[in-house]
Amino acid sequence: MKNHFEFDVLGLVHSPFKEKFGIPRQPGLVPEIRATLELLSPYDRPEAVSGLEGYSHIWVQFVFHQTYGDQWQPTVRPPRLGGNRRVGVFASRSPFRPNPIGLSVVKLDEVRCSASGVELAISGVDMVDGTPVLDIKPYIPYVDSLSDALSGYAPVPPEQILEVHISLLAEQQLDGRPDSAVLRTLIRSLLATDPRPAYVGGSQPDRIYGIRLYDFDLRWRVEGTRAEVVELAPVETASP
Repeated sequence: MKNHFEFDVLGLVHSPFKEKFGIPRQPGLVPEIRATLELLSPYDRPEAVSGLEGYSHIWVQFVFHQTYGDQWQPTVRPPRLGGNRRVGVFASRSPFRPNPIGLSVVKLDEVRCSASGVELAISGVDMVDGTPVLDIKPYIPYVDSLSDALSGYAPVPPEQILEVHISLLAEQQLDGRPDSAVLRTLIRSLLATDPRPAYVGGSQPDRIYGIRLYDFDLRWRVEGTRAEVVELAPVETASP
């Protein structure tokens, strides 16, 4: 049996996230996150996606390319357990795997075929911009959704634990964008899940966090259970 295989990249995901920090830890947690999956040649043919428009959701198999080449560990610290308890890497969805492959169910909003190629409009994604895609399969509820399945240490969805407020400056910056309404909803949903690393403990109101989102750096801070959006800073002036 072969112990080495090569796979073609059949597409790329174009998402709002320019780096892995801040990305929802599971697909579907923030349904407002919209992205496109661009099929690459020679797979960008309309016949390759014929019939896919009849499905509401798809499986996307992809590569964690930003962690590719990093050393894997047999145990990891899942954020769901506060980053304080280790479990086996195969009992987690950590990107630091022997083969850094991810698998996500996302909503299929539209199949777009044109003279320039094929794109899938998707939402509820948990993938960074530029993610290489290895395969696409339709989600079939009667076999893929199991009502009696057990979920180990993650039996229920994470709670919306932060109350999100937007500063006057950030509100003004949002009002100046054509996508302000959608973006405002996205930011609130994203920060409500508290995307800070699991090892960050307690309230640190003086600490400013930054998430690369679209063409700006979303700066925010947390005090207690309140998250405040400070500003939408231009990327070229954002702190590293």
